[in-house]
Amino acid sequence: MLKHLTAAPHRVMFFGGAIQSLAVMLWWTWELATRYGIVGQPVDWAVSPSAAHVYLMLYSLLPFFMFGFLMTTFPRWMAGKEIPAKLYVSASALLLLGVASLYVGLVFGVALLAVAVICTLAGWGVALYALVRVLRDTRPGDKRHPIVLAIAFALGWCGLASYLAWLLTDRSGFLNFSIQSGLWFFLMPVFASVAHRMIPFFTSNALSQPNVPRPFWPWWTMLAASVAHGVLSFMGAGDWLWLCDAPHAVAALYLSHLWGFRRSLSNPLLAVLHVGFLWMGIAMLLFALQSIVAFACDRSIWSLAPLHALTLGCYATLMIGMGTRVTLGHSGLPFNIDTPLKLMFIGMQGVALIRVLADMLPIQAGYLWYIASALGWLVCFFPWVVRYLPAYWRPRADGQPG
Repeated sequence: MLKHLTAAPHRVMFFGGAIQSLAVMLWWTWELATRYGIVGQPVDWAVSPSAAHVYLMLYSLLPFFMFGFLMTTFPRWMAGKEIPAKLYVSASALLLLGVASLYVGLVFGVALLAVAVICTLAGWGVALYALVRVLRDTRPGDKRHPIVLAIAFALGWCGLASYLAWLLTDRSGFLNFSIQSGLWFFLMPVFASVAHRMIPFFTSNALSQPNVPRPFWPWWTMLAASVAHGVLSFMGAGDWLWLCDAPHAVAALYLSHLWGFRRSLSNPLLAVLHVGFLWMGIAMLLFALQSIVAFACDRSIWSLAPLHALTLGCYATLMIGMGTRVTLGHSGLPFNIDTPLKLMFIGMQGVALIRVLADMLPIQAGYLWYIASALGWLVCFFPWVVRYLPAYWRPRADGQPG
């Protein structure tokens, strides 16, 4: 079992990500249910639940899937050597240790939380070193996407270090930087870059459509706008976010149209990626409108709705799509999904929609919608984990190595 689990980077990283996809939302569901008096008594966590929730989603769930995906694709993108097992195994072990320590620390104190973040920083550093080494050792060529991705992961590491600084000093500026860095200097550039690199490629193969266009100006626009959003948010200039969010929305929606969103719906596995990317354009449009209202009327609307359109609609859907593709392709399984998986993908769109509407509409007892979206996440992810988790410790179905 251990031999197969450590045979390829995506196996051991996706294993951790699959477990964490359930653990993060089990914890959050319990927190919401006790906070609103549905079950038990509220728990006195070591840090505020919102700060823990942010950390869990930004730094302890998505990176497992991201590192697993990029450690697999980086060598292929640049015709480089495969990443040694000692690097990806040690990185994943440290990340898993960080996750386990974090849950213990939430109960027993900030000192253990700091240990958890230090373990995650170490694992993150090893994984980043492995990616940078591939980037450094390969022949010159078009390395724009890998370079941007490496920078984004470095900035994510800085955001993680800032979270540690907040734990040690209790200075809110460190927490603010950690949140903005995780969202806008790390996650957005990674998802935008991977989508720009891979969605046209997958679309061309799945639909037998050669030369799917991939202009670079929308990508650069999204990257610049994301950094600008993070800087403005850190400075507390939310009224001015429309200056960067509107161009970001235009660029993302333009790419969705250019890449053939409607045509992609004929192929369910491809459609997941296109739907996830469409959420990016929708989320940034909501951010822009929210900021315009604040700028023009000095009034706040929609609360966290745009953020959850981005995180649940875009990031979670793209994570599922990319994770499923890599799992199928590198387990020797056919590239198709059946009805239960289609329902799971559709269900995740419902989860995102419920969470967005809970902040946009004047709904009484809105906290029930929060809990419903958390439970919906678990209902959707549980079958995915049950189905694909064994693939990470079993040999490939086609008998090939890896």
